[in-house]
Amino acid sequence: MSDYIKQLKKILVLKLKGYKIVDKSPSVFQLVKENKVAATIKDQGDFVIVSISGQDFKYDKWYTKPENLANVLINYFSNK
Repeated sequence: MSDYIKQLKKILVLKLKGYKIVDKSPSVFQLVKENKVAATIKDQGDFVIVSISGQDFKYDKWYTKPENLANVLINYFSNK
């Protein structure tokens, strides 16, 4: 598991209430709420792919720190 994914998960566990983190592989995890997958996060080398409702969002790990991506996800899912 990459350090990026570890840091991202650590922040999400603390700040994203009502969601569980389910590991699918060392480089993939899902955010699950009420037994429904809300998002899938994949580490693909220099990029992190966030899949929400069939749409993929690609983030460059060199420009998007784990803290910043966590804030994006927290803001998005806090309104759901």
